[in-house]
Amino acid sequence: MLWNDLAGATVLDLAQPMQTGMPQSPNHPPFRMLLERRHGDMVRADGGSASNEIIITGGHVGTHVDALAHVSQDGLVHGGSPAVADHRGFAEGGIDSFTPYVGRGVLLDVAAVHGVPVLPAGYEITVDDLERAASGLTINPGDVVLIGTGWSRHWHEPEKFIGARDGVPGPGAAAGKWLAGLGVRAAGGETIAFEHLAPGKGHALLPVHRILLVESGINIIETMRLLPLLESGAREFLLVLNPLPIVGATGAPVRPLAVLPATAAENAGVSR
Repeated sequence: MLWNDLAGATVLDLAQPMQTGMPQSPNHPPFRMLLERRHGDMVRADGGSASNEIIITGGHVGTHVDALAHVSQDGLVHGGSPAVADHRGFAEGGIDSFTPYVGRGVLLDVAAVHGVPVLPAGYEITVDDLERAASGLTINPGDVVLIGTGWSRHWHEPEKFIGARDGVPGPGAAAGKWLAGLGVRAAGGETIAFEHLAPGKGHALLPVHRILLVESGINIIETMRLLPLLESGAREFLLVLNPLPIVGATGAPVRPLAVLPATAAENAGVSR
């Protein structure tokens, strides 16, 4: 049975922890978590007590998946439909229409191609970078491709991670077209925007979002914690990707899991 094949597998959590004050795009409302009720606020007759919280977050905060309805071009979303919604969100193309993914994930470690732990701020990832990182691998239609930049290492440096001044490494338009041409199911990375953000430019232009979401119907995963996967040395793995099915939303938090079978983990030097 399948679970016998997974015996001894290593599971790597690819989500950043969600907490107040974490780095995020300035385009989205901030994440907040507050205890609404604390132990002792209400005590039951038998002495029992419960605590609970209220969570406020945008759909594109922390590790998340972009729905196809997230971006429009000239007033149209993927499939040529007008970008029309009401207060309940989008009737089509919302994150609730994302079919949970359990399949092959491929890591293209561009930082390793350049022999560095982290790509420089504002570096534009090229087609040549991706082809070199993919050397020896076959990327199949329907796979999910993740691009390693090492940017996870800057998670605890919010100003640097966001890159408003110095920029953020990521794929340029040509690299986006290369990914789209492979017919991948989704593509993702470690930064708050799956884009090349030039120094001082912020989110002024996001061509890869247009190419993948609008033109190609390919979902994007952002703000991933790829560091454990990069350190594992694994280049392919079983990926579990299942964002919260918030009806009509343009994106939702997700906790991606990379599963390395025991033999693959041993070959990559990962301790369980």
